[in-house]
Amino acid sequence: MANALRNWVDRFLGRGEAAVTVPPLDGALKPNNILEEAPVGIHAKTPDNLVVTTTGLVYSSGSTLHHQPACGGAGAVLLDAGAAVTAIAASETGLLAVATPRGIAFFDASGSPAAGFSSGTQACANVTAMAFSPDGSLVVAVGSSKNALENWQRDLLDGERAGSVWRLDPNTGQAAVLASRLGFPNGIAIEPDGTIVVSEAWEKRLVRLDAGGKMLGQVMEDLPGYPARISGSARQGYWLSVFAPRSQLIEFVLREDVYRKAMMAEVAPEFWIAPALRSGYSFREPMQGGALKQMGILKPWAPTRSYGLVIELTADFVPLRSFHSRAGGRRHGITSAVEAGGKLWATSKRGDEVIAVNLGMQGN
Repeated sequence: MANALRNWVDRFLGRGEAAVTVPPLDGALKPNNILEEAPVGIHAKTPDNLVVTTTGLVYSSGSTLHHQPACGGAGAVLLDAGAAVTAIAASETGLLAVATPRGIAFFDASGSPAAGFSSGTQACANVTAMAFSPDGSLVVAVGSSKNALENWQRDLLDGERAGSVWRLDPNTGQAAVLASRLGFPNGIAIEPDGTIVVSEAWEKRLVRLDAGGKMLGQVMEDLPGYPARISGSARQGYWLSVFAPRSQLIEFVLREDVYRKAMMAEVAPEFWIAPALRSGYSFREPMQGGALKQMGILKPWAPTRSYGLVIELTADFVPLRSFHSRAGGRRHGITSAVEAGGKLWATSKRGDEVIAVNLGMQGN
């Protein structure tokens, strides 16, 4: 009863969970055009995952994995997984774990099936991210048990908290759940002591779990966008990809049940008031008009459903700097970013490009 009364008061006053405020992009997150102005990268159809291996970079594009030298130069197809790749991970020994809707398979550095490894059956559906632990086990993030990954917007608008984190033994295929009832876990990082950091997209935060899955608390909260994958940086910190921005309008729609349900029932999904991996391609999209343009010129502060953002964090998850592609840009929907060869490599999923930013020219 007390919780119900508090929720009613919060909705009436627009505070607490009923607030529609969004943290500003300021300080280390101050907008710039670094991602948008980077040199032309690698054209790839919906690139999604990026990992650093013992021989260079590997990125996914649909069902294929491509090998790319970290110093640049021509890449090559490494393997075809036979179905859309949803997550990949690389161990220090060169073992590749590849998740598709068919399951998790293991390959060596040359792209050949790795002998002696088995895939699990429980933690295979809707895998969004994976990382190898120091003990050789594989930590797996499952975005949702209610919606397929391509229906991630529906998962957000329905208010689902059906994600989970698993530990998989690659040798036996046995899987054990570590945490459940998560809001679309979308990134995994293993800290030196074995603890697990998870980006929980719908809660706009990063949380830390111990090796057994016990929740240790938040390491970042109230992010200005929806976080995706996490990777290590050369400064012993992390790179965090943010695949879509938050906005006051979206926060408002998430709290208006009647309107939201009517919108989802009557409007095509691509035109929902929801975050997106790209925008500005149709006059029927929401947020078109005076809020975006004045005298035919796009406002640099215009609200946008899509954005490009990568944040560098310290080992204590304090933002150091950030790289942006703002409203009107085309390098949006950043789902993965890794550092290799003195460059930041990032996948613009709906921009159909793997971007390479020369870190030596961006200052500290």
